[in-house]
Amino acid sequence: MLRLSPEQATQIAQQRGSQPTCSACSPYASPGWESFPGTETDDALQPLGALWLPGDDEPTLEESRLTGVDAWSPLAPISLAHHPANRCEVWACRACGKSFLRYTEYGGYYEDRRIRELDPRRIQGQS
Repeated sequence: MLRLSPEQATQIAQQRGSQPTCSACSPYASPGWESFPGTETDDALQPLGALWLPGDDEPTLEESRLTGVDAWSPLAPISLAHHPANRCEVWACRACGKSFLRYTEYGGYYEDRRIRELDPRRIQGQS
């Protein structure tokens, strides 16, 4: 998979993230992190790249969030330099091009694939 910088991911969001969802990607559309729909495959989406790849330095687990807003909330900003966005892959709808962030949360006994719209209005500074 192609390595994307935060700037490249921001450009993708600016080009593709504001458009409405189409019927192909509407099952994945959410302003906040949601578990990947269990009834869907990812055939409607295509990978564009990843903000972190195995072999890169370990990204921070530090979160950047608003006071009183959980990192998984639809109100949470997207900080590409902070967890969980810094460990995401960027995907796009094959039909309309709308962009999404995908993150896999690994627990002790489970794996939770999550997806969130890559909305350029939610992206905050890169520092």
